[in-house]
Parts: sequence; structure tokens; C-alpha cells
Amino acid sequence: MSVTTGLFYVFSAVLLIAAFRVITARNPVHAALFLVLTFFQASMIWMLLKAEFLSITLVLVYVGAVMVLFLFVVMMMDINVENLRVGFWNHFPFAAAVGVVIALEMAAVLLGGFRAVDDPSALTAAPSGLSNTQQLGKLIYTEYIYPLEIAAAILLVAMIAAIALTLRARKDSKYVSPGDQVRVKAADRMTVLKMDASQVAPPPAESAQSTPETPA
Repeated sequence: MSVTTGLFYVFSAVLLIAAFRVITARNPVHAALFLVLTFFQASMIWMLLKAEFLSITLVLVYVGAVMVLFLFVVMMMDINVENLRVGFWNHFPFAAAVGVVIALEMAAVLLGGFRAVDDPSALTAAPSGLSNTQQLGKLIYTEYIYPLEIAAAILLVAMIAAIALTLRARKDSKYVSPGDQVRVKAADRMTVLKMDASQVAPPPAESAQSTPETPA
């Protein structure tokens, strides 16, 4: 067994363990940290497959931006895990069925790709002088430009929906109408009150009381 194969098995084992701990960790912060470890292991596997661009993108985008944001949100929200676990086993059969369907769909898609890789005639030689990143960029912005634009539009709609859900009026949130913020005037922000000057009277001096001396 070569060094590359050994590293692949090590990274895959750590990835599976970390992914399992993401869904079994009781602390949401620990689950987010295990997800960061999962992304790192997936990035190492991409590096072994000589997909340097995808590996670096996975670290920069997901670990460096998305997961840090998730971690801050989880820490600020102070999620009560016990309330989230209520009714878990009641929904588990449906969730397991959905997971099995997704796994079968992914297997059907990936097996077709594995057959194409096993067939040497299906592989095309890469042009000389082009790096992996250049080939990926040309492929995305030529043949897959419309799926890329559709994905960008879906992400934009999801971002707007997330902002709208966050800004909605709730009892437990300090909601302020953006229209009221725009229409506010400088004179409405602070009111200056004119008050008459008053002088605090000094405390009364203590009168010295002399006690008569008793003759000896």
C-alpha cells in the first residue's frame, strides 16, 4: 500500500468519526468544531486527488467564513439542547427514510462517475500548460454558466429570506422598523430641557452643647 492510499484511509476515518460526532455531540459548540474538523479532512482528501483549487476553496469558504459565522451564532443564541431533543425519536423514522433515499441517490450518481473513471477511453487528456484551476474555471464559465447563475440566484434568495426572518417582529427580539429609522430627524433624537437653577442649602451646623461640670 502506497503512502497516498494510507493517508486517504486515515483522512477518511477521521472524517467519518468527526461527521458522526457532529450529529451526536450534546454541545452545539462542540458539534460546530467537529464540523470544522470534517471540512479539514475533506480538504485533505481533495488535495490527495490533486484538486488543489477545491481543497483551498473548502478551507477558505467553509472553514474560514461559514463555520466561523455558525460558531458565533451558536454561541450568541445559547441554544437549549434539551428542548431540541424533545420528540426526537418520534421523527426519527421519517428522518432515517429521507437519509436512506439521499444515500441511494448519491450512490447512483457516484457509481456512474466511477465507471467512467475505470474506463480509460472515457478519460480525456488535459491540455498541456493549463493548471487544474484554469481548466475548472473555463469549464464552469463555458459549459456550466447557466447552472452557476441559477445557484447564485438561489443563494441570493436564501440570504434575503434569512434577513427577512431575522428582522421580523417577535416578542423576544428588539425589533425596530427600518422605515422609522429612515424617517427619524436629528431634532427627535434628543430633547433639551430648560430648568431653573437651584442651590442646595448647606447642612445645618451642629450646636455645641456644654454640660455643666459637677463640683468635686
